[in-house]
Amino acid sequence: MKKIIKTDQAPAAIGTYSQAIVHGNTLYTSGQIPIDPATGEMLPAEFELQANQVFKNLVAIAEAAGTTLQNAIKLNVYLQDLNDFALLNHVMGEYLDEPYPARAAIQVARLPKDSLIEIDAIIAIA
Repeated sequence: MKKIIKTDQAPAAIGTYSQAIVHGNTLYTSGQIPIDPATGEMLPAEFELQANQVFKNLVAIAEAAGTTLQNAIKLNVYLQDLNDFALLNHVMGEYLDEPYPARAAIQVARLPKDSLIEIDAIIAIA
């Protein structure tokens, strides 16, 4: 059975999806973009600022499911510009310690609300 995870500490879903789903001992998050959950507004188009907000949103969802982002197994990162890869690594290092999760980082043509970054995660529930 699947369990829906919903928290007001991360942006509400803006479409026909859930913030996250737990199945078994695994949490699957929807893609998170840099929306401030308190205001519902996108953050300004500054990569480091946006990336930090995305990780904060993922942390909040993980906590709502009873786990932590440190238990992430896989991250899928979508970037508007792959030149932000080094900054991605810097910000990611502020939220995760070794052993790091597996990760894909892909440049895409466009993201929802013209975000510079979107990340979805698969996270173990210990």
